Amino acid sequence: MSPRIVSVFGATGLQGSAVVRALLKDGTFTPRAITRDTQSEASKKLKAQGVEVVKADSLDKASLERALRGSEAVFAVTVPLLPLKADGEGPNELVQGKNMVDAAKEVGVKFFVWTGMPSISKISNGKYTNCLHYDQKAEVEEYLKSSGLQNATIYLGAFLENYYMKFNALKKTDTGFDAAIPQYKVGDREAFTWVERDVPAAALALLKNYTDPSKNISGKSYPVVNACISHSELAERTGRALGVDVTFTTAPPTGMAAMDEMFAAHAEYSGLYTATPVPNPDLVALGVKFGTVEEWLEAEVKPRFGQK
Repeated sequence: MSPRIVSVFGATGLQGSAVVRALLKDGTFTPRAITRDTQSEASKKLKAQGVEVVKADSLDKASLERALRGSEAVFAVTVPLLPLKADGEGPNELVQGKNMVDAAKEVGVKFFVWTGMPSISKISNGKYTNCLHYDQKAEVEEYLKSSGLQNATIYLGAFLENYYMKFNALKKTDTGFDAAIPQYKVGDREAFTWVERDVPAAALALLKNYTDPSKNISGKSYPVVNACISHSELAERTGRALGVDVTFTTAPPTGMAAMDEMFAAHAEYSGLYTATPVPNPDLVALGVKFGTVEEWLEAEVKPRFGQK
């Protein structure tokens, strides 16, 4: 029996690597890692786990077609190309995403999972226009829906992992820790996502159920949100878990228009996904068991920041 291959973009990053691990553990599908650098340390680690690692560039559609051939499904994620460029100004996420969709359709992929975001310019009725990385992901989602491919889009909130990855938001103080976040005031809510745990859980649920027409999966968007609470409340919960004082501080703007508008929009619109209950009932119906903030604190924060 031929393997059911799921090609994973971003397989050396946070989302993609978590999806690869989940696919390996579950065993229903065979992951194929798509990367620009097959000799990177992250790629070598994937190879050591028995994962097929294939070279392709999302700006080169021909390379994508070669890489995706034989795949049943695709899990696709793009990261912003800096400096951000509008359509027609140069390489951007819209070009990348459309190339992925076109290549998948060309080689006969049956199902396409896209990690997208809603358009902040539309949500704000034109108030915030610099979040090109959101708007372009939203354009790719619309392009995917019109492609004829069976598809689903997942939306993410602020990564809980940003407490200790990328932004390293949780900083040591004399009495404990402080989480400094630009634009947010005390009480401003945010949608939070435990990426490593629940993005792969959602992706796997969609992959396992997309062939069942009664599930009505194709063409839908699925927010993957573990909690919609304020940064100040997250700090308080972190303090209780660690047994120290954890404060929240409103940090100054970053000076980057796209980032500052992103933070401002999330703060103004309570994380963007208030129309969807937490946890998402559509994903729960597909068997996803979401983690809680408390579970994340126990599993990830206490080992990193707790008393040694």
